[in-house]
Amino acid sequence: MPNTDTLDLIDRYYAAFNRGDRETMLALLSENVVHDLNQGARETGREAFRAFLQRMDRCYAEQLTDIVVMASADGRRAAAEYVVHGEYKTDDEGLPPARGQRYVLPGGAFFEAGNGYITRVTNYYNLQDWIAQVQGE
Repeated sequence: MPNTDTLDLIDRYYAAFNRGDRETMLALLSENVVHDLNQGARETGREAFRAFLQRMDRCYAEQLTDIVVMASADGRRAAAEYVVHGEYKTDDEGLPPARGQRYVLPGGAFFEAGNGYITRVTNYYNLQDWIAQVQGE
C-alpha cells in the first residue's frame, strides 16, 4: 500500500471522527482491527471498536485540531499527532465525575495499514493531565 494511500486513509479516518461519522470510521477499519486503548487493554475486532466508540460518544464530545499524519515509505505504518478539544459529558468508569468539564489535551496515535484498511490503532495521551484538567487542578 503506497504511503500516499495510507496518509489519505488516516486523513479520512480523522475527518470522519470530527464529523461524528462513526460508520465511516468503522468502514475504514479491517474486520480484525487491533485497538490498543491508552493505558488500557488491547481489543480486537470492528465490533469491539464500535462498542468503544459508543462509550466514548456517551461520555465525551471531542474534536481534533492540528492533526499531522506521517507514514512509513512502504505505507504499512503511520503516526498522527493532534490536539483534543473535549467536553466530559457523563461519568466514565474509574474516572472522576463528569460535570461538563472542558479540556484541551495533546495526543497521538500509531497505525498499521494494509489492503486499504487500518489494521491497528494505538492511542496515547497523558491521562494524568486529563484528570487534572477535569478535576480543576
